[in-house]
Amino acid sequence: MGQSIGNTTLKILENLIFAKNASATMKTTYLLKVHVDMEILTFKLRLLLELNLINETKIFQIQSKLQEAGRMLGGWIKSLQS
Repeated sequence: MGQSIGNTTLKILENLIFAKNASATMKTTYLLKVHVDMEILTFKLRLLLELNLINETKIFQIQSKLQEAGRMLGGWIKSLQS
């Protein structure tokens, strides 16, 4: 499970780098991929919590950071759609 979470996190970072360097027309595509991967990551973190495989406090800290990143991502996507 840990490796799966690590792989998803790397996919998120990879697509963010692609979005940063992509042409204006391609940025939204990469950012939407990041959005999907972030939702998957959130689901995997909840699964860890449900299976009692990690400390609750750690999960809530990670989820808080993930929500903050999600808000920033949403702002970036909105700025491209204007």
